[in-house]
Amino acid sequence: MSDTTTATTPVPSSQPKRTASSFIGALEIDVRFLGMVGALAAIWIVFDFLADGTFLTPRNIWNLSVQSSSIAVMSTGMVLVIVMRHIDLSVGSILGVTGMIMAVFQASYLTPAFGFNNPAVMALTLAAGIAAGALIGALHGFIIAYLGVPAFIVTLGGLLVWRGAAWAVAEGKTIPLTDDNFKLLGGGASGSIGATWSWIVAVIACLAIAAATLQARRQRQRFHFPLKPLWAEIVTVAAGCAAVVAATLVVNAYELPAALARRFAQAAGITVPPEGLHISFGYAVPVLVALAVGIIMTFITTRTRFGRYVFAIGGNPEAAELAGINTKRVTLMVFSLMGALAAIGAAISTARLNSATNAQGTLDELYVIAAAVIGGTSLAGGSGTIAGAMLGALVMQSLQSGMVLMRVDTPYQNIVVGAVLVFAVWIDTAYRKRFK
Repeated sequence: MSDTTTATTPVPSSQPKRTASSFIGALEIDVRFLGMVGALAAIWIVFDFLADGTFLTPRNIWNLSVQSSSIAVMSTGMVLVIVMRHIDLSVGSILGVTGMIMAVFQASYLTPAFGFNNPAVMALTLAAGIAAGALIGALHGFIIAYLGVPAFIVTLGGLLVWRGAAWAVAEGKTIPLTDDNFKLLGGGASGSIGATWSWIVAVIACLAIAAATLQARRQRQRFHFPLKPLWAEIVTVAAGCAAVVAATLVVNAYELPAALARRFAQAAGITVPPEGLHISFGYAVPVLVALAVGIIMTFITTRTRFGRYVFAIGGNPEAAELAGINTKRVTLMVFSLMGALAAIGAAISTARLNSATNAQGTLDELYVIAAAVIGGTSLAGGSGTIAGAMLGALVMQSLQSGMVLMRVDTPYQNIVVGAVLVFAVWIDTAYRKRFK
């Protein structure tokens, strides 16, 4: 009888070694978005070093968030436009003409009819501007979808037409705003919510993050989808809440200058203590508006039939049409939505300047497109995120703000912005080729 030898094989461990890629995969974080966050952090650190510590200050970060608001709002619409394999070169001009329409309508018609600072003035001004922007966008969408003219040509023509229309509305004059309530949309000392309300907003945001995570987990259970590990859910909620708390600490650390604080105390009948007043700006109104738009647009793109149609058309227009999607109507709706968002951006921009000017919105189309592309929206269509575009807007404004602090001339700033845009498109092309 021959001896039988039994070979032993190593038993795999029930707890596999967790690598960095498996950790990120469990969290379900978009690697490109994570890279954007890393790039933004690197930009901030480098500029803070080059600008002698003046970049990463509460004052500059607060101003940076306000300056990014109008571009961030418009970039959420540009995501849908580019996802559908189109482009909109007219958003800066639409911002200019709708801003002028709102200023003229407010100063010449609403304020004389309702009186100064009547709440109806702000509401009707916004309604008129958004309606005008939506109609302009719908006109572009109709020509593109139903007449078959390429979006590049239509919106390039719109860039020229609406810039001229902005001049024609007021015959080249600068129109000052007359309603103080509308001016709150621009930020500043009055257009901020203060420390107490900022913490209330932070608590609501953290509760919303936890509730959204719990709801997503329940939906996965309901439809028998794979669940994220419980530790990954906890890490996601904790990271989101930590980011909210950090942002709140920064905006509350920026306080009113002593002279403004004394003026505020006198107007409110507050006794100024010997050590002076410490009044925080808190979150600026335009930042809250941009975040609200971002949340709504994220819901539209991820939870509605319209959003699914947009991405389906961008992925394969012919297949989407064969599947019964009315591609022409969706195209018209996307451009109309883009026009309305440009009008919201115009309201923020006009309120910041306290007036409407002919040059308002010049070159904003380049910053909006760059924000969307840098944020991960593919020019080939079919992919893109709202959060990425808003982060891209912050990256673009960070570059500009940092170069201003370093006293870089405007022509060189444009060179840097152009180079960054080309680099972002190259990164997108390389990424798509790798995972094709």
